[in-house]
Amino acid sequence: MIWQVIGACALVTAAIKGIGPFALGGRDLPPRLIGVVALLAPALLAALVITQALADGRHVGVGADTVGVAAAGVVLHRGASILVGVGVAAVVTAGLRAV
Repeated sequence: MIWQVIGACALVTAAIKGIGPFALGGRDLPPRLIGVVALLAPALLAALVITQALADGRHVGVGADTVGVAAAGVVLHRGASILVGVGVAAVVTAGLRAV
C-alpha cells in the first residue's frame, strides 16, 4: 500500500510540474501572477513550520519543539544568522526535553 501511495504522489508531482510549461507555451506570466507565485514559498514555509511546531499527533500541542522554534524566531528577529537560529532552536529543544 505504501509504495502505491509513493507512486501516486510521484505521478501527481510530475503532472503538476508539467502543467505550467504546457499551459503557458513559453510565454511569461502576467505581472499580477508573478507576485502571487513569489508569495507562495514563504506562505508554504510558514505553514510547514507552524504545523510541525504545534502538531502533536492529531492534536494541537505546545511542547519543547514549539518553545525551540519560538526561541529561534526571537533570535532571528534580533538579527542573528540562520545558523545561530537553528542552533538556538536545537539547544533549547534538547534542553527542555532533557528536563
